[in-house]
Amino acid sequence: MQQSAVPELAHTQTRPIHWVATAAAVAGVMALSSLLQSNPATAAQPAGPRTKAAHTATAPGTAGLDFPIACGPVKAVVRKKASGDLDGDGNPETVAVVHCDAPMGTPPDGVYVITRASDGKPRVVATLLAPKTGDTVSDFAVRDGAVTATVFGYSSDDVPRCCPDLTDHVKWQWKNGSFVRSTPAGTHSV
Repeated sequence: MQQSAVPELAHTQTRPIHWVATAAAVAGVMALSSLLQSNPATAAQPAGPRTKAAHTATAPGTAGLDFPIACGPVKAVVRKKASGDLDGDGNPETVAVVHCDAPMGTPPDGVYVITRASDGKPRVVATLLAPKTGDTVSDFAVRDGAVTATVFGYSSDDVPRCCPDLTDHVKWQWKNGSFVRSTPAGTHSV
């Protein structure tokens, strides 16, 4: 019988204690690295009236807020939300797409703008799309001071709620003290 030149090494056989030791070592390295974090990078910001407020203000939340939507025995749910400075004051607003938590069917959406009241609590300040229109919202976003969305609607009461037959790409923007809805030319479809 021929003997191998290299004897079998004990550490090539894995045992549970090896895995425990490896896990402990990794946890130790992670804990140590969190203690030795470098300071965050800082950079000079350009002077301007909106710079400081825009970076320090937080957008209002939607939790516990009473939306102007009648849901009967079911509750209102926030389906989508996004934040941004819509009126140019340096403080972000939150825009929420809300509908009733209906057990079946396609409940209509409401689109609401939320800001902070003087006491710091969030409050609804504008309704961009009322649920009574019967429309639903898709491709919703807040960017560049505007709210954009694709709105699906119905040409008549005879159209089943499952199958909207109208589509509009809309934009709401703050102008002269109110939100103005616009539809870019050529975006209506049937």
